[in-house]
Amino acid sequence: MDHHDGEACNAHGVYCVPLYDTLGAGAIEFILCHAEVEIAFAEEKKVAELLKTFPKSTEFLKTIVSFGKVTQEQKEEVSKYGLSIYSWDEFISLAGDQEFDLPVNQRTDICTIMYTSGTTGDPKGVLISNASIICLIAGVDRLLNSVNERLEETDVYMSYLPLAHIFDRVVEELFMFHGASIGFWRGDVKLLVEDIGTLKPTILCAVPRVLDRIFSGLQAKISAGGFIKSTMFNLAYKFKQFRMMRGAKHNEAAAICDKVVFSKVKEGLGGNVRVILSGAAPLATHVEEYLRVVTCAHVLQGYGLTETCAGSFVSLPNQMSMIGTVGPPVPNIDARLESVPDMNYDALASTPRGEICIKGETLFSGYYRREDLTEEVLVDGWFHTGDIGEWQPDGSMKIIDRKKNIFKLSQGEYVAVENLENIYGVVSAIDSIWVYGNSFESFLVAVVNPNKEALESWAEGNGISGDFEALCENPKAKEYILGELSKTGKEKKLKGFEFIRAVHLDPVPFDMERDLITPTYKRKRPQLLKYYQGAIDNMYKSAK
Repeated sequence: MDHHDGEACNAHGVYCVPLYDTLGAGAIEFILCHAEVEIAFAEEKKVAELLKTFPKSTEFLKTIVSFGKVTQEQKEEVSKYGLSIYSWDEFISLAGDQEFDLPVNQRTDICTIMYTSGTTGDPKGVLISNASIICLIAGVDRLLNSVNERLEETDVYMSYLPLAHIFDRVVEELFMFHGASIGFWRGDVKLLVEDIGTLKPTILCAVPRVLDRIFSGLQAKISAGGFIKSTMFNLAYKFKQFRMMRGAKHNEAAAICDKVVFSKVKEGLGGNVRVILSGAAPLATHVEEYLRVVTCAHVLQGYGLTETCAGSFVSLPNQMSMIGTVGPPVPNIDARLESVPDMNYDALASTPRGEICIKGETLFSGYYRREDLTEEVLVDGWFHTGDIGEWQPDGSMKIIDRKKNIFKLSQGEYVAVENLENIYGVVSAIDSIWVYGNSFESFLVAVVNPNKEALESWAEGNGISGDFEALCENPKAKEYILGELSKTGKEKKLKGFEFIRAVHLDPVPFDMERDLITPTYKRKRPQLLKYYQGAIDNMYKSAK
């Protein structure tokens, strides 16, 4: 689904429903049928995905339009079900010279039905009105102005997140509102950094996984001496970081270091980036701090949901105290915490913790054809996010847990698993971790994606041979990773039952191909459990 369709639909008051191909074939069929879609647009290479939803979707679907060409086989397949299919050029020529009057749109009219992936159950269709998008854009705009980062026509945005994703969609609307430019990537993660270098964007929105990539790429370059000698880089880093922690703005903290050392990093991102916005999942604290120092740009972490029309909180530039938080609420919304007694979260305690609730015009208008689900989360105008937050003294919000991701161990202790994954996630020897506890057992186990560079250099230092796959099987490697996790556990004063007792190392990162994560990289816990069941049984056996 491309953006211009979205804008055309908005002008004509037509509901636009983005189709997420990353949700899997079942989801496309589900969305087409649930939203009763009559006309679908697709990239040439994705037309086949639409045909896989036959015959179910043909109950509603009448027309398919390919942005490229259409094959003879596709025409035959489609006509079997009485549908028409057009190439883009054919489709455009259908209108001839007809003029169409644009309808009058109301603020409250639905602009889009956006289906969210969710970590369990069917996708939910989130109804978003014109008003909520406009309200959010006004709020974000006001925020940017207040921190002297107002958008100009000369700004350039690099779009690579799926357009079916509210985060990217809203930022693009913001850029159109200012008459600024948008560039689209080529669709290959390996070429992303090259695309950034060619486009030279001024503003970059990223998900943590991409920033992790940039971070480890920089680390590798520095240790190989490809950038200036690593000792010099590290000295410059320590000095600038110290000055920023003392309250200096990033562009004034260490001008000479920027010029001699960090300008190289900036050039690597095209040379013009001034704001990097991270959202969709938690960004590791060490990555956030590092990028704030070396990119010569503001690195801001935001938080929001499709239901709140993307950004509801965003951290402020030059506030190093806000690292690890998602910042204060954006203008135009109200936010509060609500106590969750089962989980011992008290919104009125001296450190207020509880479920984050949001109110305001940016909220969605309900789930399409699911009033029951809407009533569960929208109570007296407050949307209940299901995320547990902790207010910081400076007014920013820290996400510490997810309401549903709680389980009991056999001794009756409750484990807040999301919180533990965030804590263990800072261990530099690992890229990703999924923590699991069975309620018939008294301890926790975990599946870890080790960091390739870290594991290989550990093996080299300890005279252990073998490629990355072999190292992941090696019991000594498991001990090493467990040791690193335990170190962090001790530093963070975790309770005994919160320590990981056994690990399984998977060299292949958790991915969408195996259905282990959502398109925004949230862990799909039921699927992870199913996939790694064998490994878990072994860990429980061996750790006893």
